[in-house]
Amino acid sequence: MTQAKHRVLLVDDDAGLLRLLSMRLSAAGFEPKTVESGEEALAQLPLFRPHVVVTDLRMDGMDGMGLFSAIQQRSPALPVIMLTAHGTIPEAVAATSEGVFSFLTKPFDAHQLLEQVRRAVSLGGEQREAVGSGQWSADIVTRSPLMEDLLGQARLVADSDASVFIHGDSGTGKELLAHAIHRASPRCDGPFVPVNCTAIPEPLLESELFGHAKGAFTGAVRDHKGLFQTASGGTLFLDEIGDMPITFQAKLLRALQERIVRPVGATTSVPVDVRIISASHRDLETAMEQGDFREDLYYRLNVVALEVPALAERREDIPLLVAHFLERLSRPGRKRVKGFSADAMELLVGAPWPGNVRQLFNVVEQTVALTTTPVIPATLVQRALRNKEGEILPFAEARGRFEREYLTQLLQITDGNVSQAARLAGRNRTEFYKLLRRHHLSPALFKESQP
Repeated sequence: MTQAKHRVLLVDDDAGLLRLLSMRLSAAGFEPKTVESGEEALAQLPLFRPHVVVTDLRMDGMDGMGLFSAIQQRSPALPVIMLTAHGTIPEAVAATSEGVFSFLTKPFDAHQLLEQVRRAVSLGGEQREAVGSGQWSADIVTRSPLMEDLLGQARLVADSDASVFIHGDSGTGKELLAHAIHRASPRCDGPFVPVNCTAIPEPLLESELFGHAKGAFTGAVRDHKGLFQTASGGTLFLDEIGDMPITFQAKLLRALQERIVRPVGATTSVPVDVRIISASHRDLETAMEQGDFREDLYYRLNVVALEVPALAERREDIPLLVAHFLERLSRPGRKRVKGFSADAMELLVGAPWPGNVRQLFNVVEQTVALTTTPVIPATLVQRALRNKEGEILPFAEARGRFEREYLTQLLQITDGNVSQAARLAGRNRTEFYKLLRRHHLSPALFKESQP
């Protein structure tokens, strides 16, 4: 299957220069399109959907900076490279301070231009249309093939009433995916009720989920409708289900099997009609082996399993997410932040992101709060990404990082020999393959890396 070419929109009122640029970009493997005015470029944006725009600064009618401003309003993540025969230091400084990706003066070096285009393509891009129809997945910002495949699966399962289990690291957006499934389902007019199972103390779990009758315990001054009843006719999202106490799991299983709940202190049961979506960052199969999770409940919840990729596996989404977060953080009356410098965006795209999308939002929020310029510099991003000395990671995150590094080391030692690596780890091949899949490690890559 031929890989799609990156599209470059060329804007200049010099027809001869456009032909020359088009030939050079085509020879370098890009798909160029030429237009001779800023107005025509704006008309082509939704049709051609470029990955980068190269425009002259001085043109009749709309000039390059006017075109850049219009592009920023429509597609803030789309990189713009500016060309001019009248380049001066003040113009270049003004353009880059406004967020222009780079500024080259004519006559320019062709190799330098191609390098800038390649760099811009790797750091920017346009957002693809949402999978399917409607706005069901509008909150999920992506152009990643991995995420689009996941959304395609989610759209199919949304039409049924099957229970869905979503697995993914902390901060990957499991609740956003659950909400998208609800919006695409026949239950979309009903409530979507999220529940964080780790946030409710164990003694209150039954009362919160199933409700309680007046006088059931001290402080129960009135009947309380639990979250199952609140979600009736809609979707109940049980987040971090892997941390639910084993003592309560049997009661949850009964409620799911019989579609009834009995409030604490009540003498009669109440029928409920809910669709269950659950999620966890934990490996529930390992939890079952360790006796921390009931096998019958696991199969009741895990009718359809969806895996949310880590941010490090979908780096092409980082510029889009950054632009989305900047828009969210914009407030009337506050300083206007136009974006990140090219060097800053390179740092963001290349960072490891153990905290995933949640960590990316925190970094963007911190840099927006501290910046004194419209374009956020790389120094602020470096400061925000720098690990604090002595920082303590959450247990699940630390364990996941250790497992990845440990498995990688074993595969390096054994040149990708799974049987040998499993023996060194004291695991059978089946368990070892599960660990590799969980951390998206391919033994073949370690074989190919050898001389």
